[in-house]
Amino acid sequence: MSTRRSPEPVLWLLFSAGGMVAALMVPVLLFLFGLAFPLGWISPPDHAHLLAVLRNPITRLILFGLSALALFHWAHRFRFTLYEGLQLKRFSVPIVLLCYGGAVAGTIIAGYLLAFVV
Repeated sequence: MSTRRSPEPVLWLLFSAGGMVAALMVPVLLFLFGLAFPLGWISPPDHAHLLAVLRNPITRLILFGLSALALFHWAHRFRFTLYEGLQLKRFSVPIVLLCYGGAVAGTIIAGYLLAFVV
């Protein structure tokens, strides 16, 4: 007798990891690139230095992880907003496909951009 396991624990793990990573890293990046550098509070790095940092494989891996986890955090939160907030649980299959499919597609796009464009 085989029982089908739910992917729900993995999705909750991605949700919580994405929320933590986004809460810790995104505000710092927004502060630096949205306020501190443009307003001259901190001298911005020159283009060559920033490009060298972005070409580092560890930086790319960290940015990829941040992007992927944030997208899966969004997908899980948006799914349950549609389920509970808008009472659309009867459309669970299309909602799951659109939410997590969008997160997977965004992760693939982020990986491509980090691997081949930078």
